[in-house]
Amino acid sequence: MKGIYQVNKENWGQYLDLEAILQGAEAALISPSVYITEARALQNPGSAHDYYSNGDYWWPNPNTPDGLPYVRRDGESNPDNFHEHRNLLRRMRSLVACLTSAYRITGEQKYAAKAVQLLNAFFIDKNTRMNPHLLYAQAIPGVCNGRGIGVIDTLHLIDVAAAVHVLKSKDTSLLNRQVLQEVTNWFAQYLQWMNEHPQGVEERNEPNNHGICWFVQAAAFAKLTGHSGMLDYCREAYKSRLLPEQMDLDGSFPRELSRTKPYAYSLFTLDNFVTLTHILATPEDNLWEFQLPDGRGVQKGIHFLLPYLENKALWPYGADVEYDEDWPVAMSFFLFAGLANGSERLLALWRTLEQNPQQAEVRRNIAIRQPLLWL
Repeated sequence: MKGIYQVNKENWGQYLDLEAILQGAEAALISPSVYITEARALQNPGSAHDYYSNGDYWWPNPNTPDGLPYVRRDGESNPDNFHEHRNLLRRMRSLVACLTSAYRITGEQKYAAKAVQLLNAFFIDKNTRMNPHLLYAQAIPGVCNGRGIGVIDTLHLIDVAAAVHVLKSKDTSLLNRQVLQEVTNWFAQYLQWMNEHPQGVEERNEPNNHGICWFVQAAAFAKLTGHSGMLDYCREAYKSRLLPEQMDLDGSFPRELSRTKPYAYSLFTLDNFVTLTHILATPEDNLWEFQLPDGRGVQKGIHFLLPYLENKALWPYGADVEYDEDWPVAMSFFLFAGLANGSERLLALWRTLEQNPQQAEVRRNIAIRQPLLWL
């Protein structure tokens, strides 16, 4: 049976650079706390505690004196847009995930204590916390103050949810347990907002990678908060909607192939589809083996993309408009699917491709930075 596997502590080093994790955690121990309130967007209609970002592919209008309303240039990221909140969120994620991984490796309380300190500053402290919504994410100047597709900005928080789950399962101090429960409550509130607010519903209904990423987040946050009903809902949607709606008979994702970055978007979408499979699969409902009557399933998606990961020169769908030369890199789906399928081809890609890319656009499109938290 595919997908039912266990990676024991003794085997971690076979798949992960444990020394690099510990070195990163030592550096994180002296890192200052990260706050959403460190940066304030002048166009943010909310408070200093409300997350704000601009849509990546939106640029000043060349035909108007004030540049408004912004116009879309698909696939071309505007470096002058407001990205500071996104960067702060990702920095907090990276610190917490690395520290928690080091804690899992060593059992040393200093790593857990620092991770909890960072979590408290970002999610709980009334002076610095982020409010649990994304009303103002991926705003477009002159068009709107926020959009449903902005919910994808918190995709990086799935690593944080996994870290909190690990920290809660260990014997930590009473103070730490209190903070971790409050952080868990934050994720419960955010999950409720994602599932009930019109912008969250809009993202849930997107028929492309955005819809998949909504379900990845919902599943990860539901697993942390014990929301079994949401996990069941995600499993049903996986079978009845995501696969039929988004995957073609050959295993490709046509909506991503039609974009100006077909290669990067295909990798990004499969990465998140595999992550969703990894979160939701159980011995009783093994999504690694699930197929529609016509054969579509996660295995078909992997089978489609694998040759182009091993030899990008074979890719027949055109080059990405930006950063084409920076892909592929190692993504967690190589490891998860490699272990689930016993596939040395996937594990070889995980071992040989760059696991710590430095290009910012590439890093932005990798949701999981610490796979150890997920094994």
